[in-house]
Amino acid sequence: MSNTLPLNAVVWAEIPVTDLERARAFYAAVVQNDLVLREDGPNPFAIFDTRNPEDSIAGHLYPGRPAPEGTGPTIHLAVPPPLEDAMERVTTNGGKLVSPIITIPAGRFVYCLDPDGNSFGIFA
Repeated sequence: MSNTLPLNAVVWAEIPVTDLERARAFYAAVVQNDLVLREDGPNPFAIFDTRNPEDSIAGHLYPGRPAPEGTGPTIHLAVPPPLEDAMERVTTNGGKLVSPIITIPAGRFVYCLDPDGNSFGIFA
């Protein structure tokens, strides 16, 4: 069975947003990652940049209809430490914090909502 398992369980993440440029600016500020605008597909989209794009799991923002506030899937995004600075960037840029800091063996994270109401976590 292990020979048939994929290298990664998650292969891509998509976040639907109502205003691509606003969302691009929000996420770029929060995660300190310039999202690369692409217009070579059926719709424009903005990709989270990674150190090694060929071997990394990433995702993008795309024009779409978000689920009602806080009801869709939750994508956890890496942020540079300290986590508290990223939390401040969430609220400063129009998002909401919806949990206290949660500590697990792999690190610390907090649940948030973006300006469209998409659930996401920031992890440091």
